[in-house]
Amino acid sequence: MIEVENLTKTYSQLRAIDSISFCINSGEIVGFLGPNGAGKSTTMKILTGSLAPTEGKALINGIDVTINSLESKREIGYLPENPPLYASMTVRSYLKFVAEIKGVPYRSIPKRVEETMELVKIRERERSVIGTLSKGLKQRVGLAQAFIHQPKILILDEPTVGLDPNQITEIRQVIKNLAETRTVILSTHILPEVQMTCQSVIIINKGKIVARDTLKDLLHKMDGPKVLRILLEDHVADFLNSVGHIPGVKSVEIVSEEDKRAEIQIVCEGDQDIRRSVFHSAVTSRSVILEFRKGSTNLEEVFRNLTMKDE
Repeated sequence: MIEVENLTKTYSQLRAIDSISFCINSGEIVGFLGPNGAGKSTTMKILTGSLAPTEGKALINGIDVTINSLESKREIGYLPENPPLYASMTVRSYLKFVAEIKGVPYRSIPKRVEETMELVKIRERERSVIGTLSKGLKQRVGLAQAFIHQPKILILDEPTVGLDPNQITEIRQVIKNLAETRTVILSTHILPEVQMTCQSVIIINKGKIVARDTLKDLLHKMDGPKVLRILLEDHVADFLNSVGHIPGVKSVEIVSEEDKRAEIQIVCEGDQDIRRSVFHSAVTSRSVILEFRKGSTNLEEVFRNLTMKDE
């Protein structure tokens, strides 16, 4: 569990984080989001014991990160944006070295290295020199060093930055495997990654927490008008006239049109479900619906709304 209470960090006259408080329960995968300069990195540095707060406190499984920094670090696995890798070492020798400095019992190190390489799927590259590996494989080695001492909490900063789509999918699955019995904080600018991986989110802006909720509830609370997109064929004008009279329809417009086909956007008010009425309008106007899509608020829209509204 991570407990943060009235945490503040001041640099001269600048408050990087301003009295923030939150709690992350054991077993949660939490997306930690915010624009550049919002205070994410400062918060993570304090949680990992590499930076002291100006005020407030942070507890890692009940251990104060300021008072008992070394003890709290044993509870954490940290993957910074640029993994701390030694390019001239092989994968196996590097993980053995990391296991030693992280206090893994000497007799347990060979087995722990084997298990960790298997978990992040780099077993076949154990003899490879790290400097020769691809970006995706280096990220796997970085995850391995964060997990080698089997910490209860993982803090991952931009773990998929610079990876291609296939590598992102692979790293995402590795993170999910690691998180089965761990608490994970995932900081990233790739918002679809958060929607696919995390259960809840914390959004920070200008040093303050502006949202803390489950992903599902946050999207629901921030949801605006419902939008329907329809690809229609034949009798477009008759369909538009019919749909415009449906209760709950706020607006109807043609997005694009070619020959007898048109893409139409319908904006609905509140939570009203007008799909049955829309299909009825198509039947009565003798139109054919070729495609029907229901739009909804996504995390990117929520993020922009929460971090740009003051501007």
